[in-house]
Amino acid sequence: MKSAIGLFALIATIFLSSSFTASHSIKGPWVKLGSKKVVYKLDRDVIRVGVYDETFTKLKVAVTGGALNMHKMVVEYGNGSKDIIPLKHNFTPKRSSRTIDLQGGKRVIKDITFWYDTKNFAKQRATVHVFGRK
Repeated sequence: MKSAIGLFALIATIFLSSSFTASHSIKGPWVKLGSKKVVYKLDRDVIRVGVYDETFTKLKVAVTGGALNMHKMVVEYGNGSKDIIPLKHNFTPKRSSRTIDLQGGKRVIKDITFWYDTKNFAKQRATVHVFGRK
């Protein structure tokens, strides 16, 4: 009986620790700019980043919890200019995008808009996480 409880505790510990690694899967000097839980359809969502007065040179996108087909993202900068970045990437849980260089060097980011669709048969909603690099 004690060994069964110990085995259960070990499995639970491994499961819980692995479920939180995705948001920390981006190593190095990356800052988490925001997250958004998505819906089951063709849609768009906005992550408001403007709370940071810092400048960033690169972005990376990670997805947890479900699958997601990302079509594009639009980055709006503090001065009102925008970059349309085609991603065309099929994210699976715990996967991240390539490093995306921002045009113009160091930029203040106001918000990021994502266009995506989901084809999730697991009934789990995906969460999009955005990281910036100074």
